[in-house]
Amino acid sequence: MPRRYDIDALRALAFALLILYHWGMLYVADWGWHLKSPHLSEALQLPMLFVNRWRMDLIFLISGLSVHFLLRDSSLGRFLLQRSWRLLLPLTFGCLAIVPIQPYAQGVANGLVEPGFIDFLLRYYRFQPWPAGAFDGWEYGFTWNHLWYLAYLWVYTLVFAAVLPLFRNRTGRRAHAALAGLRGWKLMVLPALPLALGSILLQPHFEETGDLIHDWYRHAIYFSVFLYGYWLGNEAGLWRELLRLRRRSLGWALALFAAYLAMIRLLPEEVPDGVQYTIWVVRSLYIWTAICAILGWSHHLLNRPFRWLPWATEAVYPWYVLHQSLIVLIAYWVLPLKLGAVAEPAVVLLGTVLGCWALHGAIRRVPWLRPCFGLKARRRERMQVAAASAGTPQAEVA
Repeated sequence: MPRRYDIDALRALAFALLILYHWGMLYVADWGWHLKSPHLSEALQLPMLFVNRWRMDLIFLISGLSVHFLLRDSSLGRFLLQRSWRLLLPLTFGCLAIVPIQPYAQGVANGLVEPGFIDFLLRYYRFQPWPAGAFDGWEYGFTWNHLWYLAYLWVYTLVFAAVLPLFRNRTGRRAHAALAGLRGWKLMVLPALPLALGSILLQPHFEETGDLIHDWYRHAIYFSVFLYGYWLGNEAGLWRELLRLRRRSLGWALALFAAYLAMIRLLPEEVPDGVQYTIWVVRSLYIWTAICAILGWSHHLLNRPFRWLPWATEAVYPWYVLHQSLIVLIAYWVLPLKLGAVAEPAVVLLGTVLGCWALHGAIRRVPWLRPCFGLKARRRERMQVAAASAGTPQAEVA
């Protein structure tokens, strides 16, 4: 099978967008975050909202695609061991060594943590509750902040492995064939219906808190698109249809976003249940048509061996682990300097990019650090290069 360069490239671009999104959270007006600049912009809300509704759905779908390719050449037991190692070690290391600067900066900014990072760490590693509202996760004594994705993905991997026999039996194969046979409007509408149903049934009862145990609304959405990614896999007919529909799905996505935006901007916050359900259905259709458009256009534009792709494929995981802590740290240093509405965002973004680039360059050269940031060992890396020549897509961030 030819190598799917578009999937590798789309993974890198999706996480690059995530970095820009988290940088934007520092400056978008009316949206809470760990730190906020005095230079807030209401104009940022529109592009941020446009991206917000599908950014993590796309990432979980790409994760499901990665699972499909990884399982082709591995037993289920070996797959689970490898995935657990590559998800739980960076999660644990990141929570202990990379993330703490974020609750520290947030707590100091909120006036509920005393300045002094070493003293903070000595208190933080006791894993005891902090003063209410000190930082996100204060009630648990620690936080994983942006690394929640790794925890969720590991749980989804375990659940997927448990139900995989159901997908491979007669009923499961029929369901897969039905999905693979979707064409035209059915491909752009029917997969959105489970997302809409999950929103209607679960969103009223479960807030989006990032609490793994009680986050059932987001579990329903993210695990659904994770499965969609797995089922997409190498279904050549589906990929040809996504390619054919790329202009139509983009037009639908833009029209649905306009309708969704009009409803949430023009309607009052409290609306009858029927109206709220309509909003969620439109939102779900927007999410799925946007993903269809992204997949179709990426297959059209990105399925080629770009020179930057091998480097970007490796860099994705370390950059993901590092980026938000760098944004918060640089902002913590820069905000008191009052650099202005142009210089300050530029310094934060440039510092984040240069910091990720420099730290990744160092991490990849230190054998014991590589697995802590999700990178394969050097010997296995050479084996993966050999596998790449046989057409197996890589999965630096699963």
